[in-house]
Amino acid sequence: MPWLLLIGAGLSEVVWASLLPVTDGFSRLWPTLGFVVALVVSMLLLALAVRTLPIGTAYAVWVGIGAVGTVLVGVTVRHQTTTPGNLVALAGLVAAIVAVKLTAPH
Repeated sequence: MPWLLLIGAGLSEVVWASLLPVTDGFSRLWPTLGFVVALVVSMLLLALAVRTLPIGTAYAVWVGIGAVGTVLVGVTVRHQTTTPGNLVALAGLVAAIVAVKLTAPH
């Protein structure tokens, strides 16, 4: 269960990070409210996950899910450009996240 909470926290991080530019410096109400809700959900789920998981493991996975997911949203939804080298680096990040999960004590 803590791993599911952590995945939910990471996905919520993708939401708030992806909404950040849409808030236009927190000047747009609905995107800002969506950002705040997603941020609170992300932190709450992360806090619940670290009741069981080591903070270093949880934080690494949370940040990795957020980083990879946010890049994917940027490329697919916002049509931001990427490079083959960037994609290789992201694949390495995904591999590192999987390795952290597989070698975690819980």
